[in-house]
Amino acid sequence: MTLLLKLSQLIDWLNERVGKGAFWLVLIMTVISAGNASYRFIFNDSSNGLLEIQWYLFSGVFLLCAAYTLQKNEHVRIDVISSRFSARGLAVIDIIGTIFFLLPMVVTVLWLSLPLVAESYRINEYSANAGGLIRWPVKILLPIGFTLLALQGISELIKRIAFLAGRIEDPNAKVKAPTPEEQLAADLLAAANKAKEGK
Repeated sequence: MTLLLKLSQLIDWLNERVGKGAFWLVLIMTVISAGNASYRFIFNDSSNGLLEIQWYLFSGVFLLCAAYTLQKNEHVRIDVISSRFSARGLAVIDIIGTIFFLLPMVVTVLWLSLPLVAESYRINEYSANAGGLIRWPVKILLPIGFTLLALQGISELIKRIAFLAGRIEDPNAKVKAPTPEEQLAADLLAAANKAKEGK
């Protein structure tokens, strides 16, 4: 069990780094969106490439942060039902959900997406829109994101079993921590302060 808990910690570390890194895609997406809207307003023109890169970045945020969301226990739950269970009951439900729903769904998506990504890369697929972007880089986010989600599912499974065995504290317990928005604001402020110090 100790080795499995170390594996769980390694998976958590990986997905936390990826998730926090993907937060920056929101800022990049916002800047591109504002720039594209301004350009369209001033010059009465637009770029399909800029529109598509916004979609790509949104896909990146969604797919790369899914595992981080699961790790932080911020995914959607039916609170009216889940709040009625004890900590142990909720852990059992999480184990059942992970084994019979999450992991099979993730494996199915991986199985179906890999040939699509391989074919897109093989033919060097481009968007059908004028000025559109190459497609395989965004398609490769599917297997990457779902692999990270599968790993996090395994990590959460290990933690729930360890909790039921009395080896760790309740992984479903809410930890008082900054919200993702508060964390992003703090990271942006720290980056701005660092940039000022560097001048």
